[in-house]
Amino acid sequence: MGHRKLASPRRGSSGVRPRKRAEELLPTPRSWPNVNSSNPILLGFIGYKVGMTYVYYINDIKGSSEYGKEVFTPVTVIETPPVVPIALRAYVLGSKGEPEVLTDYWSSEIPQEITRKIKSLKINKDKLNGFLDKIKSNLNNILYLRALVATQPKLVPALGKKKPEIVEMQIGGGDTSAQLNYLLNVLGKPINVTDIFKEGQLVDIIGVTKGKGFQGVIKRYSVMELPKWHKHRKGSRKVGTKGPSMSTPSYVPQPGQLGFHRRTEYNKRILKISMNPQDINPAGGFVKYGLVKNSYILIQGSTIGVRKRPLFLRYPIRPYEVPTEAPKITYIDLSSKQG
Repeated sequence: MGHRKLASPRRGSSGVRPRKRAEELLPTPRSWPNVNSSNPILLGFIGYKVGMTYVYYINDIKGSSEYGKEVFTPVTVIETPPVVPIALRAYVLGSKGEPEVLTDYWSSEIPQEITRKIKSLKINKDKLNGFLDKIKSNLNNILYLRALVATQPKLVPALGKKKPEIVEMQIGGGDTSAQLNYLLNVLGKPINVTDIFKEGQLVDIIGVTKGKGFQGVIKRYSVMELPKWHKHRKGSRKVGTKGPSMSTPSYVPQPGQLGFHRRTEYNKRILKISMNPQDINPAGGFVKYGLVKNSYILIQGSTIGVRKRPLFLRYPIRPYEVPTEAPKITYIDLSSKQG
């Protein structure tokens, strides 16, 4: 700290850790909510970030000073082409006291693009019934069921790829037997976002933030730049001291990775779900994306990530109370975003 002063408030935030690069572009949830529903349902969906616009809607939050008034809000557009469950996976309690996979049951009809992701995939249709019988015989021991879900990026021209993402999604609601029947009914069939989410409800968004590379402490932690005088000839864009100990304490700002972190945004509200993309495409299309070709959702406010990046939409794990009905949108800005 030198002669400046003996104490200084912390600059920047290191509360969100780890500040390292994400391991994958589409992270999957580490925990799942418990849904109070008698009907089984997938607890997640995959979408691709398109861009932003703004809407006017009637505020329906009781207790708000703007309740009943027409208010402005920015919204994020997420394109949500149908996803296809290609397999079901059963988990049981293992010998080490942790959940482990009992077996997988694959659909006999899977999209051709799956082989772009799993090149060694070979399904022996003669043995499929054996895997299903194993699941049914251990139904009382199963902890939870999950579906292996594949996206369909071939339906989104803006992405320019056909290789799908494959993720696990947990099933919520109902008992294990009902969940198994639900999965067997939807296996190999496309599922729309309207089958999973409703307008007005909350979702958690899991994704990867914008990457900014390796940065110094000025940009990474907003550290104040040191005065430029002759004794600071070794640089001013650094911290004054790294601490009194032999090793640098973890709370001292240091250079490192900035952005491209795995993050979770809780309780983002869905203002609108539509199967008609013409209702949202602006003149000239979205910048660096183009036109929306599939179903889409409008999320209130901004969200993480760059355009075209996949986002995992999960049922809220710690929701607060919101109106069950969708808010009334009075205006959507469709003016050109090309500048």
